[in-house]
Amino acid sequence: MWYWVFLWALFSSLVVHGVVGLLMFVNLQRHKQGRLISIVLVSIGFLASVTGGMITSAAVASVYRVAGKTMAPLEALVFGVGQTLLSLVISFSRLLATL
Repeated sequence: MWYWVFLWALFSSLVVHGVVGLLMFVNLQRHKQGRLISIVLVSIGFLASVTGGMITSAAVASVYRVAGKTMAPLEALVFGVGQTLLSLVISFSRLLATL
């Protein structure tokens, strides 16, 4: 069950990081080390979001399992894409800077 939520989070995160990586690559193409910096930043961000996605997907699936409910594919889509969107909102907000 957690696998489907994780796959949706993985694919949506891959799309977001791919678009941002392409944008960084285009904007920093004339910089001497800009291409390397963009590749490193995108890969670190993607690995961090995949790790967080695994943990939260396992947490959601364990709640469903303890409750004895089954998860529909649409629910997995909502939870997986919702994780990525929530990560984007938290990243762009100044919430973490105030803690």
